[in-house]
Amino acid sequence: MPITDDMIIEATGELYSRSLRKVPEDAKAALAAAMQTETSETARQTLKFQLKSAEMAENKDSFVCSDSGVPVYFVKVGSKAELDCDFKASIRRGYETLVETIDPPLLKHVTNPITLERGYHGKDMPIVTYDFESGVDYVEMVCSPKALGSGRWAALELFTFPTLEEIETYILDVAIKAGAQHCPPVLMGVGIGGTFDHCAGLAKKQTLRPIGEKNPDPVLAAMEARLTKAINGLGFGPMGTGGDTTVLGVHVDFSSGHGFTPVAVCFNCWINRRARVRIWGDGRMEWSE
Repeated sequence: MPITDDMIIEATGELYSRSLRKVPEDAKAALAAAMQTETSETARQTLKFQLKSAEMAENKDSFVCSDSGVPVYFVKVGSKAELDCDFKASIRRGYETLVETIDPPLLKHVTNPITLERGYHGKDMPIVTYDFESGVDYVEMVCSPKALGSGRWAALELFTFPTLEEIETYILDVAIKAGAQHCPPVLMGVGIGGTFDHCAGLAKKQTLRPIGEKNPDPVLAAMEARLTKAINGLGFGPMGTGGDTTVLGVHVDFSSGHGFTPVAVCFNCWINRRARVRIWGDGRMEWSE
C-alpha cells in the first residue's frame, strides 16, 4: 500500500497543531531537572511557571504561546517507501487546511519581507527540507515552527581555518548578544563547516535532537559540555530573571568543507516546539516528539 496525498495532508496539519500545544517530554524533564540545581529562587519560580504553563496548555488543549511561528517541516523519505503522493502540494494543502480549521485560530505571522504584509501564506511557505534514508520503508516528518523570539537571534559567521577556541568564543559571543531575548532557557543548535547553506541546516537539525541525548563524537560531546557550562555561567537565567539556567543544552554537529569554515548558531525557546510522525505504507502513523 503506497503512502498517499491524504496521509501527508493529515500529518502536516496534525504535526503543527501538536507542536503548538505540547512541550516535548525531554524539554519538560530538563526544566524540572534545572529546578533542582538552580540557585536563584526567582529563577526556580520562573521554571515552575514554565512547567505549569506547559501543563495547563496540555490539559486545556490550547497553545503554549500565542506566537505560533511560521511552518517549518523536515521530511525524510525511506528508499523502500512506496509513494503515491506529491509532497510539496500535499504539505501546502495540509497547512492550508490547518489554517482554516484550527481552534484557536493562528495569528498572521507569515510576513513578506519586501512589503511587510502579514498573513497565513506566502512565497516558499511552508518551509520544507527533504532528506533520504536508505533501507527503510516509511516517511518521517518533523514539524518545528519558528517564532520571532528565538528566530531573531540566530547567527552565522565565516572563518578561515579557525581553532576550536575561536569557534567556541564566537558561539559565546552569539549567546551574549542574544541575552535573554530568545525566551530562555533555550536549546542551542550549532553547525560547523560545510558551506554557508549546509551549515545553517546542520544547526537547525541539532535543535531537533532530544535534550539529554549524548553526542556520539567525544570531541563534540566535550565541546557541548563546556559551552553549556559557560553560557549558563553568564547569569541571564530563565526569561532573563537571573540564575544558572540560560540553556538546557548545546547541540553541535559538523561537516567537512574547505578552508573557509562557516559556524551557525540557532535557538529553540524553552517550549522547544517539535512534533514527529512516521508514516507507513499500511496507513499507520506513529506519533512522537
